[in-house]
Amino acid sequence: MTDKVLLVGDGPLAREAAACFREWGAEVISQEAGGNPCEGVTAVIDVLAGSVDRKRKGLIQAEKSVSPDTPIFTSALHVGCTRIASWLNRPERVAGFSPLLLPTMNVVEVSRPLQAEEDPGWEGRVRWWERWNKRVEILEDEPGLVFPRTLALMVNEAAFVLTEKAATAEDIDMAMKKGTNHPHGPLEWADRVGVDQILWILTGLYTELGDDRYRPAPLLRRMVYAGRLGRAAGRGFYRYEMAGERG
Repeated sequence: MTDKVLLVGDGPLAREAAACFREWGAEVISQEAGGNPCEGVTAVIDVLAGSVDRKRKGLIQAEKSVSPDTPIFTSALHVGCTRIASWLNRPERVAGFSPLLLPTMNVVEVSRPLQAEEDPGWEGRVRWWERWNKRVEILEDEPGLVFPRTLALMVNEAAFVLTEKAATAEDIDMAMKKGTNHPHGPLEWADRVGVDQILWILTGLYTELGDDRYRPAPLLRRMVYAGRLGRAAGRGFYRYEMAGERG
């Protein structure tokens, strides 16, 4: 039986997720495209960022389209999964996850909502990712989870350094790659995952926790306003050619 995935969301992250699942052999139905997903959906994959109200409406619609036992994996980059689960009639089937770098990450970070704490079947449902050769890491319910949260903080500090003209983008990235042996510098990472995604992670953490260290650098907001979202948009902290290579 072929897996059938209902994808909620649009933009580069949704396109990347759709391509990834198709490569793995799953059938992908896009909610944005107005497909008819009612029969045989194996899982709902929500990658919506941005407006919380739009995310809520998208998930409510998705829940109505699938069977009561279908797991719903929702991006917890900027909203905790307990809050997301509160919008739905079957909150115990919800799991937060990080959709960043889905094709290349060997681990899928998953968070459990409070509503599923006593559900004996929850952990078994989230092991669904193991069929795609992904290791599942179950985490506490916090916006941003671990890798995205850590990455967003590095990008934010790098954006402040760039704004203060303490170093160029190239120098910042080179210092991190040479000094910490990271495969990419923080600004290169931002362009890969999307500057808008970084901004939403920071905004969600700042709103949820109120800690000033999560206050987004104004440069990130200005870049999002200008559409400089990274590699997929052709320009972020760097310029890119049509093939996604640095210009």
